[in-house]
Amino acid sequence: MVALAECFRGDGEIVANPIGTIPMIAGRVARATFEPDLMVTDGEAALVAGDEAFAWPGGKVVEYYNPYRSMFDVVWSGRRHVVMGATQIDPFGNQNFAAIGADYQAPKTQLIGFRGAPGNTVNHATSYWIAAHSPRVFVERVDVVTGVGWDRAAAAGPAATEFFDLRRVVTNLAVLDFGGPEHRMRLVSVHPGVTVADVVTATGFELATADPIGETRLPTAEELRLIRDVIDPDGMRRAELPD
Repeated sequence: MVALAECFRGDGEIVANPIGTIPMIAGRVARATFEPDLMVTDGEAALVAGDEAFAWPGGKVVEYYNPYRSMFDVVWSGRRHVVMGATQIDPFGNQNFAAIGADYQAPKTQLIGFRGAPGNTVNHATSYWIAAHSPRVFVERVDVVTGVGWDRAAAAGPAATEFFDLRRVVTNLAVLDFGGPEHRMRLVSVHPGVTVADVVTATGFELATADPIGETRLPTAEELRLIRDVIDPDGMRRAELPD
């Protein structure tokens, strides 16, 4: 969660749109500590005040009503940083959560569809949260491109690259960015108790590596207090991680 929170460091006054339980907690941690100007969503159609993500003892405080007509203005002006998931992701950050199988017209498995991923990835900052780092997710080539990666953005030209800002991938094992050759995915840090070999084994393509590869920082005492007592006192975060 603190590794995901760090994705928002330096963002300032933008809409932090972390999708999912752990990303939502991470966005609240970032705003409650080092990025106080972040605007965060309730996961639906409001921007909310306060640090609590799931329980508002005093009631939810809505700062701004944010329906789609407003959110698209934010998206197209680049003032959002979204954290999405990925069923597949390749070395350059092309993401898939639409379908599994080579034939999109008759997929082996139908998933959630394209959603807003194409527009997200070419208009504003994007990071990814992957709860189970494995070769089934980290693949050499995705079956369907929903989120645009560095290579495809470059091939599409200025219309795709002008606001393109694909930043980080955080998993249950490590933190990765796209600082390798030609924006190839690069291993930046491993979480405490995880080895570089663990990450390499769980990745279905060759990773670039930072020099040196660091260890993901531990949460501070204040961050732990916020997570456990304020943001997620019911422990909903535990349901999103593999055993």
